[in-house]
Amino acid sequence: MRITPPPPEEYSPFYADYVQRAAARGDVTAALPHQLDEIRSALGSLSDAQARFKPGPAEWSIKEVVSHLIDVERVFSYRFLRVSRKDKTPLPGFEQDDFVRESMADELPLASLLDEFESIRHATIRMVQNTKDSAFAEIGSASGAPISARALAYMIVGHVDHHMASLREKYLPAA
Repeated sequence: MRITPPPPEEYSPFYADYVQRAAARGDVTAALPHQLDEIRSALGSLSDAQARFKPGPAEWSIKEVVSHLIDVERVFSYRFLRVSRKDKTPLPGFEQDDFVRESMADELPLASLLDEFESIRHATIRMVQNTKDSAFAEIGSASGAPISARALAYMIVGHVDHHMASLREKYLPAA
């Protein structure tokens, strides 16, 4: 199954970067499992001390970024489930900084965080694969804006790409 890129009216402009990053990959269904290898390759050899690195006092640590990826994977995949199943109930936003702070990610082993992301991503992959083609065009509402299931699939991939680019640029050279 090949999911076509969503038109701009299917998502908030806030998510345009994520959608564009995913669209640049070509096939988002192939990108979903490929990102698991990319994350393990980039972060898997870091020690827990290295993974506590922050490029600045107001920045998240590498572990906190991974925790954020976990949280957003859960939120976006839940939104995908609701929207693809024709649920028109408006879905609320969430405060990412609160989620990261409450995660206590720096106290967890990096390996555990990477395993958790991998587990959740496998569930996302299976859900996307098992979704009927017509459901990708379904439109719901999240954070006060229209959102399609198709856009959410792209946002899931693009969100990880966004943070992996930041990790490679600002974190990994110094960690």
